[in-house]
Order: sequence, then C-alpha cells, then structure tokens
Amino acid sequence: MKKLLEKLPFYNEMVLPYHFAQSVFATIKFRRPAKKLHVIGVTGTNGKTTTCFMIWNMLNKAGLKTGLLTTVAWGVDKLKPELGHMTTVDAVTLNKRIAKIKDQGVEYLVLEVTSHALAEYRTFGIPVEVAVFTNLTHDHLDYHKTFVKYRDAKGKLFKKAKFSILNADDPATPTYKKLAKKFTTYGIKKGDNRAKDIELSVNGVKYSSGDLNIETKIPGEFNVYNSLAAALVGEKLGLTNEQIHDGIYSLESVEGRMNIIDEGQPFTVIVDYAHAPDALEKVFDSVKGHKGRIISVHGGAGRRDPSTRPIRGAILAKNSDLVIITEDDSRDEDPEKIANGFIEGAEKAGKKLGKDLIKELNREKAIKLAIESAKPGDLVLILGKGHEKTILRADGPHDFEDIKVAKRYIRQYHQ
Repeated sequence: MKKLLEKLPFYNEMVLPYHFAQSVFATIKFRRPAKKLHVIGVTGTNGKTTTCFMIWNMLNKAGLKTGLLTTVAWGVDKLKPELGHMTTVDAVTLNKRIAKIKDQGVEYLVLEVTSHALAEYRTFGIPVEVAVFTNLTHDHLDYHKTFVKYRDAKGKLFKKAKFSILNADDPATPTYKKLAKKFTTYGIKKGDNRAKDIELSVNGVKYSSGDLNIETKIPGEFNVYNSLAAALVGEKLGLTNEQIHDGIYSLESVEGRMNIIDEGQPFTVIVDYAHAPDALEKVFDSVKGHKGRIISVHGGAGRRDPSTRPIRGAILAKNSDLVIITEDDSRDEDPEKIANGFIEGAEKAGKKLGKDLIKELNREKAIKLAIESAKPGDLVLILGKGHEKTILRADGPHDFEDIKVAKRYIRQYHQ
C-alpha cells in the first residue's frame, strides 16, 4: 500500500504532518540537545560529506572539540560508521545522536543536511550558526518532483542560519542570498573569496585565496570548492590561517570519496560515491589527465529518479574506454530494467554492447571483471556506492563494500 501511495504526486505533502510531529516529539524527548552547540550545517547536491569532514578535522585540530554527523560516519573522536543509506537520519535518531555527542563535552557540531531532512522538518529545533552551500544539480527529483522544489527545500537551511557561506559559481546562489540573514560567497570564477593559482594533481589540490593558502590530500577540482568553503567556516569561527591550512591538509581521506585503492597493482583503482550526473562529471574531470585506459563500473538505485539513467550512461560512455553497467541498491525494482536505462544512454553515446559496453548485474562480478580487464597504466573507477556497507536488493540488505571487494580481487589477480 505504501509503495502505491508513494507514486502519488502529492504523497510528500500528505506525510509532512507526521514528520513534523515526530520532530517535535524528538526535540522534547531529548530536551533540544543542540540548543547550546555551535552548529555548522552543510547542504548541497555533491561535496557535503567531504566538506563536513574537512570542517570537523580542522576544528578538532585547532582544539575546538567538535562532533560530526554525516552520510559516512558520526561521533566525536572515534567515529561510528553510518550503516543506513540515509544522510540525515530521522528526527528521533538525530536528536538521540546529538545528545550522545553533547555528553562528550563538544562545543561544535558539523551536520550534513539533506533536502529530504529540511522538507521533513528533521532539523527542527536545531539552531544553525553557520550554513554552507556546496552546489545544486539534478538529483532527488523522484522525491521533490521539480527542480524548483528541490532548490527551495535546501533554501530552508539558509533561512534559519545566522550566517551563510554560498558557492558564487552555482546558479542557485542568487536565490539563497535573498533568504540568508548574512552571507559571504566563494568560488573559482566568482565570489567574495576566490581560489587562485590552482594546482591540481592526483595527490590533491593547492591554491590561494586572499591571505589563505590551502592544500588538500584529496584530488579533484571540486575539492577546491569543498576546502574553500571549509576554510571560510574556520575564518568565520576565528581560526588562524595556519590552523585552517593545517586542519584541512591533515585530512588524509574520506571513506568512499575518491579513495585510491593501492595493493601494489600496476594500475590505479578509485572508489567514489558519485551517483548523480554532475558528480560523475566531476570525477571524470578530476582524472582527465590520465594517460591509460579508463574502465568504469556503475549502476543505478531502484525507486530513484529514472530520468538520470540514460544521462549517466552517456557520461560513462563519453569518458570511459570500457563501461561495465551493474547493480546498485535495486530495492524492489527490476535490476535489468534499471541497467537498460544506462545502456540506452551509453549506446547513443557510441558504445557497443558486448564490445566496450558490458552488462553484469552482479556487482561483485562486475568489479572482478573490471580488475581482471585492467592492464598496467589503466584506471578503474568503481562508482556509486562509495562508503556503503550493504547493497539493497528485493529480499533486503546484503553485506557489500566496494572497497573490500576491490582489494580482494586486486590481491587475487595482480600480486
């Protein structure tokens, strides 16, 4: 019955009173645990998790005890993995976790905030001191129905925040400027704070912005944006330039975000969470200097916006020498049907099924095939699930980790 109801265009509006009531209950039950914390909320389509980790690491390194709640993990010093496939958890779990974090004596909390959470009042009762906007691209329209509704849901964060840090290079920022109480902007092309003298490499990025000199150990131009947003949070909270630099640079990696898997093999393997068109484009942009072949493994989740499947298939085809379409969290949707959407886009972009385009619906076999196919100097990209610890099929969750599977087959075939 619920699955049928969810297909109704006004389903979200029907359940909002329930979500609101749940959030009020959670706030009262846990006595509004965030009320005395300095909360930094980060939202956007892509880059939220990495930006959150950069801010969390930077503040802790500067001596400000800081909690973290993200897609990947939550906690204070020893982070616990987030096992559910949800970025901002339900209001009861969220308030319960904030209470546990607060009990550890934290002053600051870095919170990854989704459009779903904002639409469903999950952050009700949580004051936001600083809000960060990374970017806005095509995603989650299965839930929000229109891009404008998606954009406006995220806008709720800037309405409630005391201060906002906005990506000037993103077209949504003029809308968010009107909602923000106070704000500053950042970017590469535009903004009050611009990244200049940018150096990109497989080992990270390096650039300057005003008096700030920033370095990261995580590659990709998108990490110029992520790190500059994080740096501006540090600046707003009174950190020195040295503390900002050292805090961002000392972050080694974020699980499932451009993770290089090195088991001594003569080719490169990267695991990344990218599962939206723009995120895929950004991953390929970050490796465009690669000289060898690119082999990509990717699939789509069930009960998620099907219109992105051919688009993603085309992106994979245009940027890869070999594309392997596989499963993701198919849930109760036919994996064959999901894969065919990707294949349609890839074939239109010039790939030929059975030649440089392969369908392997078992994700483990797909990763195995990619690694077996790799030659010295090649690059294998395993995209879509990143840090996740399970894969959701029609019969429920199954233990599955891209990183572990990749490591196992690299050791098996290339030692």
